[in-house]
Amino acid sequence: MSVQELSSPLLEELRTSGVPFRLFVHPEPPKDLARAARERGQALHQVVRSILFRDADHRFILLLLPGGYRADWATLRRYLGQRRLTLATPQEVKEVTGYPIGAVGPLGLRQPVRLLVDERVLEPEEISMGSGLRGVAVILRSQDLRKLLEGRAEWGRFGTPQAPAS
Repeated sequence: MSVQELSSPLLEELRTSGVPFRLFVHPEPPKDLARAARERGQALHQVVRSILFRDADHRFILLLLPGGYRADWATLRRYLGQRRLTLATPQEVKEVTGYPIGAVGPLGLRQPVRLLVDERVLEPEEISMGSGLRGVAVILRSQDLRKLLEGRAEWGRFGTPQAPAS
């Protein structure tokens, strides 16, 4: 199958938007973000992570963070006005987004969710994110992602830098 034949709701939304992008197919789905970045020829902070949370009222929130950052739970709870947040289970991720863990992106989601984006996602000129397909990444300009998410996302600082692995 050629790259042009790959399909997911996220890819279809990108194709109809007219935003330029390219696909990167990994030799095998990467086991961690650092490997994904290396294989794509990017720095860790260029890889956009998509993390799905569930609040106490069973509403889902999708958070986009740059690689090398972790969610700041206290900031998220305060921003969302929630005392309790949990990570969605792999099954919930698939049910809500339509995508498996490791392939989630912010477009073409199966269910509407509140979308929070850490503004540091926009710092690099070029970024990559899940395509909806395991082992396939979308590479695009960060400003194009901003345009695509205009009116759909809330922007702020929702993460903190992760300590380097020792």
